[in-house]
Amino acid sequence: MTSINRKLVRDLWHLRGQVIAVAAVVMCGIAAFITMRSAYTALVDAQASYYRRYRFADVFAHATRAPEAVASLIREFPGVATVQTRVVAEVALDVPGLPEPATGRLVSIPERRVPILNDLHLRRGRWVEPDAPDEVIASEGFAGANGLEIGSRLGAVINGRWQRLTVVGIALSPEYIYEIRGVEVFPDNRRFGVLWMGREALGALFDLKGAFNDVSVALAPGAPESPVIAGIDRLLGRYGGLGAYGRDLQLSNRFISDEIKQDRVSGLYLPSIFLGVAVFLVHVVLSRLVGSQRDQIAILKAFGYTNLAVGLHYLGIALAAVLAGAVPGTLLGLWFASYLADLYARFFHFPEILFAVSPGLISFAAAISAAAALFGATSAVRRAVRMPPAEAMRPETPPRYSRGILERIGLARLLPPPVLMIARNIGRRPAKALLSTFGIALAVGILVLTRYFGDVVDWMVQIQFRETQLEDVTVILGQPRSSSVLHDLAHLPGVRAVEPFRAVSVRLVSGHRSRRVEIMGVEPGGELRRLVTRSLDRVEVPPEGLVVTAALATLLGVEPGDAVTVEVLEGRRPVRQARIAATVEDIMGLNATMDIRALNGLLGEGGTISGAFLAADAMTLPLLTERLKRTPAVAGVSVRESMLASFYQTIAQSMTATNSVLILFACIIAFGIIYNGARISLSERGHELASLRVLGFTQREIAVILLGEHALLTLAAVPLGFGIGAGSAWLLVSTVASDLYRMPLVFSRQTFAFAFLVTLAAALFSGIMVVGRIRTLDLVAVLKTRE
Repeated sequence: MTSINRKLVRDLWHLRGQVIAVAAVVMCGIAAFITMRSAYTALVDAQASYYRRYRFADVFAHATRAPEAVASLIREFPGVATVQTRVVAEVALDVPGLPEPATGRLVSIPERRVPILNDLHLRRGRWVEPDAPDEVIASEGFAGANGLEIGSRLGAVINGRWQRLTVVGIALSPEYIYEIRGVEVFPDNRRFGVLWMGREALGALFDLKGAFNDVSVALAPGAPESPVIAGIDRLLGRYGGLGAYGRDLQLSNRFISDEIKQDRVSGLYLPSIFLGVAVFLVHVVLSRLVGSQRDQIAILKAFGYTNLAVGLHYLGIALAAVLAGAVPGTLLGLWFASYLADLYARFFHFPEILFAVSPGLISFAAAISAAAALFGATSAVRRAVRMPPAEAMRPETPPRYSRGILERIGLARLLPPPVLMIARNIGRRPAKALLSTFGIALAVGILVLTRYFGDVVDWMVQIQFRETQLEDVTVILGQPRSSSVLHDLAHLPGVRAVEPFRAVSVRLVSGHRSRRVEIMGVEPGGELRRLVTRSLDRVEVPPEGLVVTAALATLLGVEPGDAVTVEVLEGRRPVRQARIAATVEDIMGLNATMDIRALNGLLGEGGTISGAFLAADAMTLPLLTERLKRTPAVAGVSVRESMLASFYQTIAQSMTATNSVLILFACIIAFGIIYNGARISLSERGHELASLRVLGFTQREIAVILLGEHALLTLAAVPLGFGIGAGSAWLLVSTVASDLYRMPLVFSRQTFAFAFLVTLAAALFSGIMVVGRIRTLDLVAVLKTRE
């Protein structure tokens, strides 16, 4: 081993604490990068493969009842490759072991298996038989959540008639990778599922023999979808068509695509922050190491070492520190990737989703690590190679001392010597103080950012289940009915209050902009379903006009007072004008709300309702849900507490698990940054502090001088770190926002308290470690130092 390599080993050992701190930060960045990038790649590959193999459609449309002859007309449109007509209906299900009724979406399939659009991937069991009208194939998510197996029996209210269904198969479909009802955002596989039934049997149950109410279309490669959508709308308009839409608006695909977008952003955003901190640490460590080794650099050059050799020596320190974190980071990333695969399997129903980390990804991660070392070391290495030997042999020019602000205002006489020394050192080295403060602020900001995701979950629960949805039970009718149904609902067991709602699909148009949404008509002044702002202030529904989400108003380019065209997509499909009465912030979907009587008037109908919100006694809730299971007019029932429990079992638990990992990473980074800063400060001022010991200062006074300065910088960094964390969260929220989901920018007091306490713990831990080093200061070496 050459002399310069032995020096490299000695330097690494001497800097082992700081090297470990840098390695820990790099480990977190590489692990986050590999995990999130693997998730992104796996989802993209799984989606593309699944859509291709099982012929996921490009255009979808729903109608009331259209004759099969219409399908032949659709096939003649230019660019249409395949047309698949179906019967689709939602029914109430009596699932064994489930106290309340579930909602089942019945989708027709051919009795004999042939290639179809949105084809099924049969996991277990068999296809339905032509002569068995009670046989169904259940979606895997619904079957798994309810413990259904081949041969399980379900009760169903189908078109007003009670019928038993037998599960003969369990399958997946590219149409329901993310399996939810259109009115929900989070999956509840326990209470909603898809059942595929033979076309002849389902058509007979809904009087749709020789007709259909749903159509899927596959386009030829490169064919535009807009003309096809317009043509389908023209054909189905007379048959109660609800408006055709492309794959980009298909609910499951939208959620998958948004998740892919978020993974792509997160896979770059968070690792970039972590690795950026690593670059900062490497820069600080090496810059100050070069400053403290001026004489050694001079000796190396005097003995004939070239600028390249000296530069590679210091770059080797950076590479060793970074690569020491890259290796365990890669292994940790691989482990987290497998964990994330299991997590995704709970929500996204693919035949297979493989988190195979390619050698190229690992190589790219290694390249990122090397780049972090290179960027962090560049300025320090440049200083080392440019330093002439004669200059390097001389000590650094002492700073020019002068009367500081404390002396000028007369406070210096009142302060004890250690405090005065702390203030003077900060005032005479402001750049280094600011750099240290910024480093600690980065640690605080990362802690705030990672805790922010937990605040989002808590806020969603508060706003959705405690402030907006106050009903105990939501009843959805199979089809719009007269408001006289409210009398029957009010006399069900345990019902204390009933509030109707009317939901209708529309297209809102403003100029050249349009959006397909659902208008929800509610009772003004109702207490069971309310509109609230992010600050939890209630928004009253006006007697006229629409209350829309701020995101919808932005997409349409409208403000309160502006008029929009309302194209109703059901019934007689009237076209009306309405004004935007107000906007309200909402995190989910693009929603519009209005007075139910105003909506009935806009539709030109009497007191028609789509369902009702019920307040019910908890003691009689099981009896109420049991009655609703067998009520022919009811197509779906949602129990608020069950929805909340499902939310905690699925989304909240999974987000908490993922967020816990990020918080752990943030804590490691915080400890790494703060400990690194304390050790660098000790290294820089070691001779000064040892000199003070020789002059008679006690170890306690020395510790107060060093750690007091560090504590002061830490306290100054905390509010700056709060701002960095909030700003980073805002940037992330702005980047990943979509039509379906928008994270609110909310922070709890606990988040800031957590960031402060972790920072304080890291500072105390670092202080304890540094105090131990102070006890080992070499006083004899200080006395021999040539100044």
